[in-house]
Amino acid sequence: MSVPSNRPKLKTAFKNARSIAPLYTSGPVAATQDGSKIVTCIEEHALLTDVSSGIEICRFVGDTEAITSMCLSPSAKHLLVFTASLSLRIFEVPVLDVPLTKPVQPIRVVARAHDAPVHVCKADPTSTYLASGSADGVVKVWDISRGFVTHVLKGHGGVVSALAFDYHQDPSSVRQQRKMQLITGSIDMRIRIFELTDSAARGAGAQKPVAVLEGHVSVPRGLDVSVDGKWLISGGRDSVVLIWDLSPMYQPAAKGAKGKGKDKVLAPTLAKTVPILERVEAVGLLHPDEDLTGSSSSSDRLRFYTGGQNGVVKIWDAREGNVLFTLGGQHNRISDVEETQRQIVDVIYLPATSSIVSVHADQNIMFHSLSTRSLTRQLIGFNDEIVDARFLSTATQRDSHLALATNSSLIRIYSVSDFDARLLEGHTEIVLCVDSGVNGTILASGSKDKSARVWAPLQSSDADAPWGYGCVAVCEGHAESVGAIALSRHAGTPDWLGADAHHPGFMFTGSQDRTIKMWDLASVPLTYTEGAEPVRCKSLSTLKAHEKDINALDVAPNDRLLVSGSQDRTANVYTIEYATGGGGVRGGLRLLGTCKGHKRGVWAVRFGRAERVLATGSGDKTVRLWSLDDYTCVKTFEGHTNSVLRVDFLNAGMQLVSAGSDGLVKLWNVKDEECATTMDNHQDKVWALAVSQDERTIVSAAADSVVTFWQDCTEEQEEEKETKRADLVLKEQDFLNYLELNDYRKAIQLAISMGQPGRLLNLFKDIRASATESGTASTSITGHASVDEVIRTLGGADLAKLLRYVRDWNAVAKTSLVAQGVLLAVVKLRSANDVMAAFGDEAHEAALGEGQVGGAGKGAGGTALKEMVDALIPYTERHLARMERLVQESYMVDYVLGEMDDGMFDGEYEAMDVE
Repeated sequence: MSVPSNRPKLKTAFKNARSIAPLYTSGPVAATQDGSKIVTCIEEHALLTDVSSGIEICRFVGDTEAITSMCLSPSAKHLLVFTASLSLRIFEVPVLDVPLTKPVQPIRVVARAHDAPVHVCKADPTSTYLASGSADGVVKVWDISRGFVTHVLKGHGGVVSALAFDYHQDPSSVRQQRKMQLITGSIDMRIRIFELTDSAARGAGAQKPVAVLEGHVSVPRGLDVSVDGKWLISGGRDSVVLIWDLSPMYQPAAKGAKGKGKDKVLAPTLAKTVPILERVEAVGLLHPDEDLTGSSSSSDRLRFYTGGQNGVVKIWDAREGNVLFTLGGQHNRISDVEETQRQIVDVIYLPATSSIVSVHADQNIMFHSLSTRSLTRQLIGFNDEIVDARFLSTATQRDSHLALATNSSLIRIYSVSDFDARLLEGHTEIVLCVDSGVNGTILASGSKDKSARVWAPLQSSDADAPWGYGCVAVCEGHAESVGAIALSRHAGTPDWLGADAHHPGFMFTGSQDRTIKMWDLASVPLTYTEGAEPVRCKSLSTLKAHEKDINALDVAPNDRLLVSGSQDRTANVYTIEYATGGGGVRGGLRLLGTCKGHKRGVWAVRFGRAERVLATGSGDKTVRLWSLDDYTCVKTFEGHTNSVLRVDFLNAGMQLVSAGSDGLVKLWNVKDEECATTMDNHQDKVWALAVSQDERTIVSAAADSVVTFWQDCTEEQEEEKETKRADLVLKEQDFLNYLELNDYRKAIQLAISMGQPGRLLNLFKDIRASATESGTASTSITGHASVDEVIRTLGGADLAKLLRYVRDWNAVAKTSLVAQGVLLAVVKLRSANDVMAAFGDEAHEAALGEGQVGGAGKGAGGTALKEMVDALIPYTERHLARMERLVQESYMVDYVLGEMDDGMFDGEYEAMDVE
């Protein structure tokens, strides 16, 4: 029977195309002025990430201690990092956007920059100086390019909590010749202003501030100076922002006063106090030319931003003291723990792009546009333990988004193209499961809060409008956590829905209370309108299904069957009874059969898409395939070393993919029950598995907070193999042609380039044998003068490879004679410097192949040469000892034969002759 030509080919290889890895755990954050790149902290390492694509560009080497403070110079040329080891590390930021495989090393390290940890640092607008404030109240100013201290400022009453440079070359400045000033805030609630002059740096003793400002009753956390240098703004944890007038500091001295012609330093005056009504963690002034669309503010008005306890960025009018608008969503139902997690810890203002970046305590980084007053991008720093994942689609694109359920009450939605993310709020406890339906446009979730929710995309006719999802339905009624959920799959048009071809009819939820509930989704909208209240769904039926917790549910592609997997080691198959009529919508479940055979709890169930089969994954480390005709196990797949947590079908049921607690994702061929390939990129349990609709992408997500996109590369691998095979055939033919023409140079070089030491060994054997037969072996070292010439002029890297082959041949007695012959030729015809240079050339080529700019340094091959000699000596000595024994034994044979001929029996022969 011939196989149909349209039968899909088995997939044999998947490659790690992309990953969503932890981006930010805690600590400081820095961004370039244009907002294209951001630097975040992962434990002791700093990461440079491209904001538009979400791809990690490089990592900066840490010193095993946590980063306490960090900043980028405004020119984005240097990254300056202070760690808990009290060291200052200065890095050069890579210019290229191409991801680097190796970590970036610091260009300068100051081992003990301060005597106490540094909590704040700031680079000046010219990218020349760096100010750092430590916990012992000392502020140091550094020359970035040269790495030395220019000023040491003491006198603070404790931890330095805020820094700001005042240096603006602006025509509207309050003084014509601006000098650089440093403004500091500390835990003693005072703000100090220091002049950074050469005379101050050379002066003996501690430099005193030119002004000390008192007004805060708690720690000041933010400082900023206006472009014209007239206004200073400070905000702190006392929930107020103070606006200071700096112009009195540089008023002309009174006529006849001492020091005529010099500026008389007067204390700045407090112009206004603005109550913020929340703890302020970051504050700054907006550029006077900032266009705040929709506001009445003009360029001469003073506006500032604040971020803090409430987790939103507020834009204020400084003169009026009122809020112009707010960036970020307000959280209505929020617990004290969640409030602490979502508060803002830092705000970065980017005037070049008219945007504000807010950094939150829950490791989320949000980019807000000031002109549109909307969220333009969100980076999720850390996903914690990921427990489930599903692809989502839009009306125009399949599998455009990915939904993740993590160890949190918030659902993560990622854009697959650029990893832009959104958080869905609604559940009050950890979300345990998610599922997608209606061709992937609707999302359903189950949580520990005993409820399930249905989410739909935002309703918008504008393609450029912000995207997102909102809750359109709530299902409440379970007595315990909802750990399994399944939406209807059928994409046809139900009679009772008329023209609405993609509306979900029903949904099932499985709970720790051991029941399965069927929900009516007839009235659930398919799009979310902002501000709309979610629909309260009605339960159509409740069934006591298992004796233990229900772990998984799945609906058949035709919406006629439901399967449930439980900790009681069984999987139950039900027929779905669903009808609409005059009495309304009716639904229920009827048990058809039970799949028994697993020795541990069933964690995953999945219906086949093309055949009447069912796949289950269990804690007994196996995947089983069941027949839906008699509910018997037809195949068992063994290979995982721990529990199988997820399973799905591929290739019209010809293959299975599974994920387990061993951190592996395995692809199985159903026919022969063999593992086709194993995908490994996780360090913990793989709880989540999702397959795209075209089956070219598999997503795995694990408890290590890593999401991996596995892309099908079967065709690429086959093409690569075919190309290599064709190339090898051509080279082999060329090799035979060169031998036929006695072109030994090209033959040897080709055999080395192909990496075929066997062909090279046969070549040397044949040459030695033919030379012995013709009697010309003594005229050349190898047996042929042309071969001697090849060895004498062989290129550096090729010579090193040839010696490595000789080393391998020398380890076997059968091939040692050829090895010793070639080795003798190399020793006779090449100098020691040539051999050493050959290994240096090989190391240089290997370094270039790994992408190291400049390759390996001088003398890189010395170690390799020493290892080569150390490997050759013992086997050569063994071969020499063996040859000496053979020579000695040959003398004994000669002696015995000689005695037999002439000496041992001479007397007896003579006596016999006489007789």
